[in-house]
Amino acid sequence: MDRQEAHDRILDAAEQLFYGRGIQAVGMAEIRQASGVSLKRLYQCFASKEDLVDAYLRRRDQRWHQALAEHIDRHRSPERRLLAVFDFLAAWFDTSDFRGCAFINAFGELGAVSTPVAGLARAHKCALRAQLRALAVEADAEDAEALADQLLLLVEGAIVAAAMRQTHHCPAEQGKAAARGLLNAHLSTTTPDLSAPPGE
Repeated sequence: MDRQEAHDRILDAAEQLFYGRGIQAVGMAEIRQASGVSLKRLYQCFASKEDLVDAYLRRRDQRWHQALAEHIDRHRSPERRLLAVFDFLAAWFDTSDFRGCAFINAFGELGAVSTPVAGLARAHKCALRAQLRALAVEADAEDAEALADQLLLLVEGAIVAAAMRQTHHCPAEQGKAAARGLLNAHLSTTTPDLSAPPGE
């Protein structure tokens, strides 16, 4: 097994365990066992657990934002692209291993004691807000900054509600309905035809 393969296997095992059970609940010995990599090789790839946590969060951030962008890009109209964020959330919430937002979880565990973890969590949310703001600008919202802030609250609320199973209805669908109302309120000159077929 070469170094890159070992690196990827360690990171895959760490992501499954950290996301599924929590960062503090999982030790390096358990990650070594789950990855099938020797302890010596593990520490050659990641000098400390802190380094592994950093790599886990950075890779998850990149993959999550890429998946969201790819989902949005299936649609052409600005309004449909914005509302597609909530369709992406609905599909994510329906996966068998969904355990909420990895960055909210990590911040809750370590944000008060780990500046790097807190920074990565905040950067993830800032990047999400930037995506939402770009979509608001595309949709010609009167106040893209305010709409981005409001949409971010809907997204975060939906994620937490889904993780805690707080509602009998899909939080993403409820968030989408609220986002549709916000979008209409923020449009200055025209009302989008949100009944048009997806992709229009």
